[in-house]
Parts: sequence; C-alpha cells; structure tokens
Amino acid sequence: MTTDNPIDLAGSAALLARVRQQQPLVHNITNYVAMTISANALLALGASPAMVHAAQEVEDFTSIASSLLINIGTLSPAWVDAMRLAARRAVQLGKPWVLDPVGCGATPYRTAIAAELAGLKPAIIRGNASEIMSLAGAAGAGGKGVDSTASSEAAIAIAASLAERSGAVVAVTGAIDYVTDARTLVAVDSGDPLMTRSTGLGCALSATTAAFAAVGTPLAAASAALAVYGAAGRSAARSCKGPGQLPAQLCDALYGLDGALLARDARITTRKL
Repeated sequence: MTTDNPIDLAGSAALLARVRQQQPLVHNITNYVAMTISANALLALGASPAMVHAAQEVEDFTSIASSLLINIGTLSPAWVDAMRLAARRAVQLGKPWVLDPVGCGATPYRTAIAAELAGLKPAIIRGNASEIMSLAGAAGAGGKGVDSTASSEAAIAIAASLAERSGAVVAVTGAIDYVTDARTLVAVDSGDPLMTRSTGLGCALSATTAAFAAVGTPLAAASAALAVYGAAGRSAARSCKGPGQLPAQLCDALYGLDGALLARDARITTRKL
C-alpha cells in the first residue's frame, strides 16, 4: 500500500520503517554486474529480492511482486522482450515499476530501448545526468559509456520536462541528487565520491528505489531511497580503506541505519518549480 509521506528526513525514516515492516518483494530485471550487490542491499534494507528475467515467467512473477525494477545495463533482445512484458503487466496491475536507463546515449540501440521503456509508464526513472538528458532527447548529452559527463544540476530542467512528458518521477543522481515530478524539486545531499569507484552501486540504488516505491508515493519514495542509500554510503565510506570494501560496508550500514544516522548523513530540501 502506498501513502503520502512528508518529503523530509522524518518522512524518509518512516518509509524505511515501512519497508522493514512490509518486506516488499522486489522483482529485478537487472544486469549481471549488479545482481549480487542489488540483492544484498535489498536484503539489508529488509526487502525481499528476486532476479527473474525469462520472458516465460516475468509476467507471472510481476503479478506476485510488490514492485518491479528494470535496469538495461546488459541488454539482449530476449531480455528486452521480458522487460516489455513485465512493465506492461506491472502497469496493468497498478504496481509501481522503476526504470534505470543505464548507458542511455551510448549507442542508438540502447537509447531507443530506454525511450521505448520510458513510454511504458514507469512510476520512477532513476539515472545519472547524462542518461536522463539523453533519454529526454537533449542534443550532445551522451556520457562516457555508463558514466555521466554532466552534472546533476545541469539536468534539472530537462528532468522536469521528462517528468511532465512521461508522467514518471525523475531522479537524477550526482554530487547532489535531484528528484522531480515537474512541479516540485527535491534536492538530496548524501553519499560519498567513493561510491563512484565501486561497480553496481548505482544499480543497487535503483533496486532500493523500487523497494521504497512499493510502500510510498513516487516522489516521496524516490527521495527517501536516495536519502537512505546515500546516508548509508556516506557512513560506510568513513570506515573503508578503499572501494573494494564498500559494497559490504554499505550493506552493513543499510542494515543498521536509523533516524539518527539518517539525520547525520543526509539532507533534504524542497522547492516548487
């Protein structure tokens, strides 16, 4: 069940408590690189992960899941077919789904698939600035492979336009994360630069976002997911010698996160657009 929550740290802590209480089953169609860290992050949060991508069963699995993540990191035609089926079933059943357009802008095929999926009514689209700008059709917005070459601030207006056009809440991640539904802009200050040095952490953030989407409205859910995940990342980075340790430390931080730790390591501000 999704309900409104205030978009602030208290509201984020309340949604985290709801994830832990309800233990939503999150159906992940995600890339090979990110499967383990995404599943571990969801378990640490208190959610239940499943990595199901065969076209023959994705509709059935979406029917029993609480929410769906579609991550296009390792595309293949068979997986794209499964993504289409799962997204359509989620919308048919009124279940929220999250699109992570990994590497959108890197190749024409990837960009076209991301644009097609964005037209299938995701509740939330989560990507870096270059991915969001490319998905919105901005000229010259392609990143460096799956890495962004633009700042999150540069994508704010484009993200708002994409949100208005698609009907999805759009989350742009970077040094400061931004979330918008085209009417409100939420800025989330959390995370740590070390997180960009460990593969799959952005994808695990999208899985986390799908868990929160199962228990909150899209704008509140995306904002809370960014705050919670970023606070855990900031906390974990303090005790890491380097990026190799970070995935494990991040999961431990997610497991132990509470309202006080969230308030220490995250900031949320909102304004009208």
